[in-house]
Amino acid sequence: MRAVIVETPGGPEGLAIHERAIPQPSSNEVLIRVAAAGLNRTDVIQRGGRANLPEGASDILGLEVSGTIAQLGSDVSGISVGDEVVALTDSGGYAEYVAVPAGQVAPVPPGLDLMDAAGIPEVAATVVLNVLLNGRYQESETVLVHGGTGGIGALAIQLVKALGGTIFATAGSAGKCARVRSWGADAAINYREEEFDQRVQDLGGAAIILDTVAGSYLQRNLNALKPGGRMITIGKQGGASDTLDFSMLMKKKLTLIGSLLRNRTTEEKARIMEETTRIVWPLLEDGKIQTTTDRVFALSEVVATHAYFDSGQHIGKVLLDCRS
Repeated sequence: MRAVIVETPGGPEGLAIHERAIPQPSSNEVLIRVAAAGLNRTDVIQRGGRANLPEGASDILGLEVSGTIAQLGSDVSGISVGDEVVALTDSGGYAEYVAVPAGQVAPVPPGLDLMDAAGIPEVAATVVLNVLLNGRYQESETVLVHGGTGGIGALAIQLVKALGGTIFATAGSAGKCARVRSWGADAAINYREEEFDQRVQDLGGAAIILDTVAGSYLQRNLNALKPGGRMITIGKQGGASDTLDFSMLMKKKLTLIGSLLRNRTTEEKARIMEETTRIVWPLLEDGKIQTTTDRVFALSEVVATHAYFDSGQHIGKVLLDCRS
């Protein structure tokens, strides 16, 4: 089968397609013939040689896929060969086949195109884990998400609105701000033109911040939180460290949480996927959450795909068609 690996850590040009053996599923796994794989920021980190792969993970990139069940492990039940599914993978998604623990697999949400569905599992599981579970979201609370036009931002905006909350999002241009408003954001903040923390404070503050930036945003995030607020950091695009004002942390009774999805156990991921399908799938079926596919590239165009992703032009999800 064709599969994408990192030949030379660094830029997109370091990616290459190799021939690999089709993986054989273990007793608790399924083999998926991959239709499409979603791109995620973690793929870029792995491409740069900066990712700590979970034990036993393949060197093939890719954390979310859609496709068709090709083979079942001996202990797997409730799934049949030929079923159309999506999956949260530990790695291996940029390939024609991938073996995945059965608990990380879910049926394609009713009414969704198999290709578009590839952009759902990783972002939906990330938002459910961090806004609802870690963030302890309560109905009608206000949430701020950074990077509103990315896959996680797009899903978070729609989910919070569907659950009755208020959602603010940051974005880097007038066009991107218009797009996040079209997805339901109550306020779109152009971080290149205004201080997001002041704007959020003027709007009453945020109970939860889903933070993909860390470093340079730390103090401003604390400013933007309401008393008792929770900040969940899931990325560090703004750097891995900064100075923390503990007096504000204590005075406002704030909670700071660092969170990753990829390094969790198979059992944890299965529970997260179960919650994700319980909460998000009915909203997808009802049209309250919609897919946000920006562009689809062929697997053979993976270098160009990553270059496009790196450019920051995309609005929504970028996908790889693993059948072409």
